[in-house]
Amino acid sequence: MHQDAARFLSQPVAAQSGSPLRVAVYSRIAEAIRDGLLTPGSMIPTETELGADMKVSRTVVREALMLLEEDGLIRARRGVGRFVSDTLPRIGIERIRPFEEVLAGPGETLEVKRTQAIRQAASEFVAPGIGVEPGTECWLWESVLIRDGEAIAQLQENVTAQPVSFDRSVAAPLEIQDDDGATLLATLNNQLGRLAGPGECEISLSQVGPSRAKLLDLRPSDPVLVLTQYVRHGNRPFYLAKCLVSARAGHLSVMQQFRS
Repeated sequence: MHQDAARFLSQPVAAQSGSPLRVAVYSRIAEAIRDGLLTPGSMIPTETELGADMKVSRTVVREALMLLEEDGLIRARRGVGRFVSDTLPRIGIERIRPFEEVLAGPGETLEVKRTQAIRQAASEFVAPGIGVEPGTECWLWESVLIRDGEAIAQLQENVTAQPVSFDRSVAAPLEIQDDDGATLLATLNNQLGRLAGPGECEISLSQVGPSRAKLLDLRPSDPVLVLTQYVRHGNRPFYLAKCLVSARAGHLSVMQQFRS
């Protein structure tokens, strides 16, 4: 590993107010990747090494690395280690729907249980997805999606908390009324008119991890499907979400739209 990267990663980290320590570790490693200190394909230090350098536990490091892998910034090679991805996540052009529509079966309605709605600094992963600089204040809505009394998914949604303008209108704060009965994307669709996109939904596989296992009544090592949504509005990145779907959700249907 390059000396500049080693020096950057060896500084202790501290959690910001309202943000878990794993997010601070995530942001430190993600910043090293985005700034080129950790180059594509390079191997990153072990959990033990990162924990010792940053003065945090291996559990905190492990959760941060899981988030980095979910977000496509690193890749694990079994028996070898973790490496920076050869290409970083991109933003695509497909239309998407709120997750209560995506995960509900025919004639079903999902319950959206809000677990958190706060303002916090945008991480290195969140910032480009919502069109702001890292550290800019953004909204985070976290919810658990419940079907037939069972928690089937955990959802994190982000939009900027800064004044925004669409269609060349005057920039103004985005007022979002949380009625605790819908996801953030559905709420924004109702408030702004349907966000037609373009957008993209990326699909990957991961483990749920300790902090979210309790919300979904799973073991930390249980596999989950990770659906990452990006939406543009007014020709700019606007909304980003990550949804962890448990196996009890059953099969998922992928809807495609063809344009002439």
